[in-house]
Amino acid sequence: MVRKADVLAAMRRVAVALAERQEELTELDQALGDGDLGITAAKIGEALSSFADGSTGDDLGTLLAQAGMAVNRAASSTMGTLAATALMRAGKEVRGKSEFESADLGAMLTAAATGVRERGKAELGDKTALDALHPAAEAFARAIAVGAGLPEAAAAMVGAAREGRDAVTPLQNKVGRASWLGERSRGRIDPGCALVVDVLEALAGGASGKA
Repeated sequence: MVRKADVLAAMRRVAVALAERQEELTELDQALGDGDLGITAAKIGEALSSFADGSTGDDLGTLLAQAGMAVNRAASSTMGTLAATALMRAGKEVRGKSEFESADLGAMLTAAATGVRERGKAELGDKTALDALHPAAEAFARAIAVGAGLPEAAAAMVGAAREGRDAVTPLQNKVGRASWLGERSRGRIDPGCALVVDVLEALAGGASGKA
């Protein structure tokens, strides 16, 4: 079972990962965007860390929704909005629950990916964060459905996210500022995909030992 302490620990792991990856995300975004993704990522991490330290209540759906609102306030940018949407959509799946099972995590990831697709107005193959998040959600849910434990499902999730990132790297960006580069965006890692992989790796880091 996943409980409040696990959710808060996951937020803190993500915060650490985003702080550590700030420079690399900035470099990736400078090649394709306006170069502010590293700053945005750090703000998202800081918001999550502060929220985790001061959170109250046991309803995990409400907790995630509130975390999303905190992220939205702290990082008023495209990625901040997408991250907030992902958290709030995930929280909706476990509203009213003080603990949940691995299958719920699959539903939460799927809901987060749907939220990112709808809010970002992107489709698979557009070379956005969705190209890492969607296959990750599918891989996790598929692994749980066939009886895999949480560590195995988390590993499948991360592997699928990396594969999704790598699969679209040769493509041209079709959405956002990166699309302005046209053909010049081919062969460059999408910063949003990279951020999603970083976040999922951090989330998976707490899966060892859990059923």
